[in-house]
Amino acid sequence: MGIDADILSQFPLANVVKVTFYKRDEVTTDLICCEVVVGDRVWTFHEELKGWDLLIDYLQGLPSFQADWFAAVSQPPFAESETIAFSRL
Repeated sequence: MGIDADILSQFPLANVVKVTFYKRDEVTTDLICCEVVVGDRVWTFHEELKGWDLLIDYLQGLPSFQADWFAAVSQPPFAESETIAFSRL
């Protein structure tokens, strides 16, 4: 699975309710993940997917999107970390 324009078209920015970034401890590395809530559906992506940068660029079009989400979620290494980059709630 990859992230492309067809995937992104399934959740227009106007319908995005919440964007949460978190990391998963993969023993020797951390995997940065993103959950996008649209209505009652949750889309889950991770940084190793082809098109991750396309997703991030797209989400930055949300009003008041927290641009420094990476710094907030990536530190400290190997510790649970979660940040809400956008919420309409």
